[in-house]
Amino acid sequence: MMSYEVYPFVKVGGLADVLGSLPKYLERLSSRSGSQPMEIDIYMPYHRAVSKNAKPFGYSIEKIGSPFPVPFMQTIQEVQLYRSRLPDSDVNVYFIGNDHFFSGEKVYGYEDQGEQAIFFNVGALEAIRVLGKSYDVIHAHDWQSGLIPVYIKTLLREEPMFQKALTVFTIHNLGYQGKFPSMYLNMAGLPHYLFNVDALEFYGEINFLKGGVLFSDIVTTVSPRYAQEIQTKAFGEKLEGVLSIRSDALYGILNGIDYDIFDPTKTNLVPYAFTPNDLSGKARNKRLLQERLGLEVNPDVPVFGLISRLVAQKGLDILSKITPFFLMQDVQLVVLGTGDAEYEELVQEMAAENPKKVSANLKFDIDLANLIYAGSDIFLMPSRYEPCGLGQMFSLRFGTIPVVHYVGGLADSIIEFDEKEKTGNGFGFSEYRESELLLSIFRALYFYRRKESWETLIKNAMTDDFSWERSAKEYVYIYTEGLKNKRAL
Repeated sequence: MMSYEVYPFVKVGGLADVLGSLPKYLERLSSRSGSQPMEIDIYMPYHRAVSKNAKPFGYSIEKIGSPFPVPFMQTIQEVQLYRSRLPDSDVNVYFIGNDHFFSGEKVYGYEDQGEQAIFFNVGALEAIRVLGKSYDVIHAHDWQSGLIPVYIKTLLREEPMFQKALTVFTIHNLGYQGKFPSMYLNMAGLPHYLFNVDALEFYGEINFLKGGVLFSDIVTTVSPRYAQEIQTKAFGEKLEGVLSIRSDALYGILNGIDYDIFDPTKTNLVPYAFTPNDLSGKARNKRLLQERLGLEVNPDVPVFGLISRLVAQKGLDILSKITPFFLMQDVQLVVLGTGDAEYEELVQEMAAENPKKVSANLKFDIDLANLIYAGSDIFLMPSRYEPCGLGQMFSLRFGTIPVVHYVGGLADSIIEFDEKEKTGNGFGFSEYRESELLLSIFRALYFYRRKESWETLIKNAMTDDFSWERSAKEYVYIYTEGLKNKRAL
């Protein structure tokens, strides 16, 4: 697998969580199947944070061999390989080390990020050659790895170690595509004929993600609904036509969460453990959350949690319009996150005016996040679009009921509660309007006051399966079928 970030080595966004869990569960699944265990390697840049995080996260890093040369833009750069292991697994993680490209403090946002991505792609493929590896599947993630399938299908198409490999490309968020001036095609050392609308050209530029979509054997994204949405103008980010062309090879596989880590029956993440049949620990977590944040300590008042970037895309535009009506109710709201100034100011004003009802925490604090997931009653996630979303899965795992906008992975994971049938795990709305969000909140409040129904809802939420094991089975299926089809050609 190829990725720019992998937890615990480097984490900026959800991509790191996926790469920190999926390979481990793929390995476990294959070891239990009775067939030959799956050997999985990950390649990522040797960001400065990798060595910084080693001691806090308890992993070791070893240098592999001597530096080897990599041709790049009429020069020769050197790559030093490093290796570690994904925790609780035998998955090797190989780091592409180069001080020129990967010695900065940040992971993303550099002016030369296009050059960095090209070098990572070229360096990772050269590392495979140096290590003498031959993979059945090469799985690249997001635009930073988007040229991997392009190189394999063009410059490396005659090389035996790449020729038979099934290439898979996963889109984690179509909003980030890696678009650069046409000269980057020369920088990448790719043939000029690829600068056309049927290849890498995209409105006069080149598009790394488009390359991954068109040149890989299989394209996946992070939920079934999102796979459909991105083929429409509303969600396609101008690539809906390209994605529709690949629709026969496009799969939506819902991400999961690591049930080994996010386990309410243990106290590794939260102060008090609890189960679906004994929620006393959840009540104690709620009390601690209220005490810690200076809210009124009252077990009967529903606590709403919001852990998010405070931006319009996450639903803050419609949420901000209903706050006066929302705060008229007997409720409490805990907000954790940072974002646009207008929404940060709004949250701060709400907390200043309602100190016993609203807690504004404009930062990211992993311990507080876990306490919010476990101690809240209701979790707000009204995103305008959401490729997959993990927050709703964390909240379900800890018996906190989501209120969501039914898009992307939110629509695939949250089912409207039906009191009569005793089914469902949350509440949501389909039309992206503030009135629809408010109605969903009122539905949640109605059932919160119906104790028996609410306990059924919590039990449904906590017993749903959004583990990586479920997702891993789907990936194994597409790998297996893809290899069969490729070998039949």
